Amino acid sequence: MLILTMIYALCALLLLIYAGASLSLLALYFFHRHDSIPTPTVNEWPTVVVQLPIYNERYVVNRLLQAVAQLNYPQHLLTIQVLDDSTDDTSTIVAEQITELQNQGIQIQHIRRDNRIGYKAGALAYGLSLVDCEYAAIFDADFIPPPDFLLRTIPHLVANPRLGMVQTRWGHLNPFANPLTMGQSLALDGHFVVEQTARCRSGLLMNFNGSGGVWRVTAIHKAGGWRHDTLTEDLDLSYRAQLAGWQFLYLPDVTVNGELPPQITAYKQQQARWAQGSTETLVQVFRPLWHTRLPLSQRVMATIHLCQYLPHPLMVSLLLLTPPLMLGRQLYSLPLGPLGAIGLATPMIYVVSQYMLYTDWWRRLLAFPMLLALGTGIAWNNTCAVVNALVPHHQPAEFHRTPKFSHNRPARAYALRANHTLNVELILAIYAFWGASLAMERNPALVPFLGLYGFAFGLVSLWSMYDYWVQARS
Repeated sequence: MLILTMIYALCALLLLIYAGASLSLLALYFFHRHDSIPTPTVNEWPTVVVQLPIYNERYVVNRLLQAVAQLNYPQHLLTIQVLDDSTDDTSTIVAEQITELQNQGIQIQHIRRDNRIGYKAGALAYGLSLVDCEYAAIFDADFIPPPDFLLRTIPHLVANPRLGMVQTRWGHLNPFANPLTMGQSLALDGHFVVEQTARCRSGLLMNFNGSGGVWRVTAIHKAGGWRHDTLTEDLDLSYRAQLAGWQFLYLPDVTVNGELPPQITAYKQQQARWAQGSTETLVQVFRPLWHTRLPLSQRVMATIHLCQYLPHPLMVSLLLLTPPLMLGRQLYSLPLGPLGAIGLATPMIYVVSQYMLYTDWWRRLLAFPMLLALGTGIAWNNTCAVVNALVPHHQPAEFHRTPKFSHNRPARAYALRANHTLNVELILAIYAFWGASLAMERNPALVPFLGLYGFAFGLVSLWSMYDYWVQARS
């Protein structure tokens, strides 16, 4: 029982450290939130390639192509690449649309590969090998860049030769589609409003988010190019580039709207990919990161950033250990008050982001219970992904795309079925509720903690079954 108590205390301590990092980012945001970043003047505009990596995107590809066709930039300096690895009728849709755009004088190319080696990273690298441009803007299929996107980002790269990448803020096309998208919008707003702003303006290492950003092509090449040995090629290249000396810039006032996954299984798949990929990146860059001459504070915060999904295994561990320790009457002696107090930093990030972005911020915060349930309910899903990242593999894991549907109801051809974590999530929900009933007698202070876990795992599993039922009937 002593060993279990020590493991429990260690998990709580690690979560305390993670919560402390969130508190630090919140403080840094308030310190730097009024810093201004004026757009430099450009005397001569450079060449730019806009890369659009797509794979089976029949519902959103037209919307994407129409948006990039409206980009305001000298046409003779702009090339658009549709990097199409599709295996369905998306390629036919793209070909028809591109013909119309080419007739309008737009330099747009439909690029097809013989294979899908490297997935998105492979497509981006292949596209760069076909063009000689100074900068590369990247948009995923479910994003809509504003017409002035390049005019507001490229000048910063031109003015600063050490600037390797400019990232912009993600907005949302469908935040009110259902409670799931409402919860996701809160989470992403917290990341882009508070965390990215704090990291960038305080000199901490930050990341390219995979879409809505512009790279200096030289920085990509000198950092080692796009690689597909992790599932988060964007995070991997971001750290390699910054460790090589390149600077990054985040522009929160430039917004690129994207589509949020409306289906719980698609969301879980996306989160699992991010969890596994970020952990794979942690394994690869940990030693180079700690062998640099960066200040200790930067290395610590960068490590915690790369560990952003490790709290999920810790959360599952706390849940599994709580009932046995209650039965052994070991939890009374553990001082868990600081964890609860500092843990308020993460919810405050979401509150601040909504207050800074929207006049109806208080209404949007009504979705916070959904965000709380999501963040807890996918803990087992992400724990499996983290463990999978730590297990040696002979070849890189397969990159699973997140289905996009535009305004269509999730179509049967793209909608995902309930994944392998469903049964365990149901068991964890029952286990948590049993623990909550036990806590009523032995430690009432733990009832809310265990009740939240039971509700969260139950909600995610039942929602998965509901989505499956809806698809079966369609």
